[in-house]
Amino acid sequence: MARKSEISRKTNETDINLSFCVDGSGNANVNTGIGFFNHMLDLFAKHGLFDMEVQSKGDLDVDAHHTVEDVGIVLGQAIKEALGDKKSIKRYGTSFVPMDEALAMVALDLSGRPFLVFDARFENSRVGDMDTELMEEFFRAVAYNAGMNLHIKVLYGKNTHHMIEAVFKAFGRALDEAARIDDRIDGVMSTKGVLY
Repeated sequence: MARKSEISRKTNETDINLSFCVDGSGNANVNTGIGFFNHMLDLFAKHGLFDMEVQSKGDLDVDAHHTVEDVGIVLGQAIKEALGDKKSIKRYGTSFVPMDEALAMVALDLSGRPFLVFDARFENSRVGDMDTELMEEFFRAVAYNAGMNLHIKVLYGKNTHHMIEAVFKAFGRALDEAARIDDRIDGVMSTKGVLY
């Protein structure tokens, strides 16, 4: 049975339609109106081997905040819905990804209990048309709406683009690992018998 979802969310600030397939091949069609953010979401899908489509219209005349945060909300909801009862998934995933001089680590647990630790300091306040402080807002929205315990750390780096790119690639790879089916797991990977 295909693990996929489609989520729509419309507010006075944003109008977002997102489809997500866990068991994909890394194909993405992303249009948020924010070039750098599109690139990062493409990387996430490619390295996680997820198929994803994101169409977003937002109040970019104000700034990118509402769009970035709301795409995070919808992506988190889509991940949660696509994973369903989480039967036989590995639950945990960790990835270290280098990008030239930068190294990022992402570790996550699809426990159903949301939490975010975001440990990254970026050299520049903007990359392209996007404020770098929005990275933490995006990942917080994803984690809390997916029910994910998410730890992100940039161990070192100088180039802000490289640092953020390493984070998104690591996030995709860690989520791919955690969502992978392991036939040895009977039910869910928890002594409680539930993941929520």
